[in-house]
Amino acid sequence: METFSLRRRMMFKNAVFALLMMLVTGCVKNNPDPSWLYVGKWALNANPNLSGTEGELTQNFSEAWVYINDECVGVFELPVKIPVLKSGVVDVKVYPGIKDNGISGTKRIYPFCNVFQQSVELVANQTVSLNPTTAYLSSTNFIIEDFEGANVMLENDPNTSLANYFVSNQNLQPFNGNSYAKVNLNATDSIWIAYTTFGSYHAKGKEVYLEIDYYTTNRIITGLVAISPSGIKKNTNIQLNKSTPETVKWKKIYIGLKELIGASDANAYFDHSFEAFKESGMANTEIRIDNIKVVYFQ
Repeated sequence: METFSLRRRMMFKNAVFALLMMLVTGCVKNNPDPSWLYVGKWALNANPNLSGTEGELTQNFSEAWVYINDECVGVFELPVKIPVLKSGVVDVKVYPGIKDNGISGTKRIYPFCNVFQQSVELVANQTVSLNPTTAYLSSTNFIIEDFEGANVMLENDPNTSLANYFVSNQNLQPFNGNSYAKVNLNATDSIWIAYTTFGSYHAKGKEVYLEIDYYTTNRIITGLVAISPSGIKKNTNIQLNKSTPETVKWKKIYIGLKELIGASDANAYFDHSFEAFKESGMANTEIRIDNIKVVYFQ
């Protein structure tokens, strides 16, 4: 019932957004001389107050929530050119948006990053361009495994995992630093199960996200492991979808954990699980994971 209710709310939000866009389009047709606002793709910058604790600055802020004079214009996938039925000097605020849990229908403002704000002058039939930048808020906390240090906080399950990850530095992408975790699955090594050793505590009701950079031709199931005096409970969570060997590339996902943490025991500590079972019909599959990052407010 809770999942059905959530779907109904998302359907309602999407319908409202579609109606809003229809109204904007109709207004532009009736007002053939709008001003135009072009919003380019996001850049994520370092926050000097965090002294590098935010780790590698990878991001997938694919959306923008745009406000003009504190009125919401809409939610847009970037880059975008927006017709605006205003002219003169206006205050523009752009909030970084994500696909929550990697789902296109669940877009939201990422709560850990700054809003981009700029005053611009809008002129009918002219375009003003913005290149939004953001940074993690100074109040943000992090637990990070980037596979750069000697003590890696990710362990293969010794009892059930047939494959083991190893730290590799081959075919690096520029944002990945020097190393990442790599898993090769085949007919013999057909199962990979691993757990982080973060042992982190998170207060109920606070925002918590798991960020992951991944490159995979095999599906990966993530989970939240709650460890408390009453026992260990593994909550299966979001699946990372596979790509074909021809199209595979590095991706980033933002996985919300607040609800799962809220439903756990009050004294629980948390870790994260990864499970992969070799895809049928493929002799070999490959998994790469990097920048496992728990982002949270205290």
